[in-house]
Amino acid sequence: MLASWVTSKGTSRAAQIQAAATERTQRVVRVSDARRTAYVSLIEQAHKMAELYWATSDVFASGSPRVEQMPQLKELRSSLREEYGKLRHTIWVIRLEGPDDVADAAESIRLATQPPYRALEASIAGDPESGARFDECYDPFWNSVLAFVSLARTAVHDP
Repeated sequence: MLASWVTSKGTSRAAQIQAAATERTQRVVRVSDARRTAYVSLIEQAHKMAELYWATSDVFASGSPRVEQMPQLKELRSSLREEYGKLRHTIWVIRLEGPDDVADAAESIRLATQPPYRALEASIAGDPESGARFDECYDPFWNSVLAFVSLARTAVHDP
């Protein structure tokens, strides 16, 4: 009888340990999946922003008189605003999912969108030097995306 009780207690404890281990594993998978989804969303949004930056650079490089560029530049500004809103949303999700270093890198992407937007605004306002300033903003933006990807890769594989 005592042996049966000891065996039962051991089996029960082993089942509890197994359940806890399974729960931890499932949590790690859920965290990894949530992070991956959020990180991919930000990377996709960054690519959309980059495409709009390239299109804006193409308008500046076209050599057309500024007055002819205005409709395209204003349309691109509108598109950038729309995509920026989506970018901010994904950054908020990443801030929630963490970890902090990845969230900070995501915030760096957001901050890197400000100089090109300001240059575009200046161009629309008539600043003739703004096209060159706009083009100078691309590398810092893209470098912030690459830094984010590097940190995100680590966070997804080591939650």
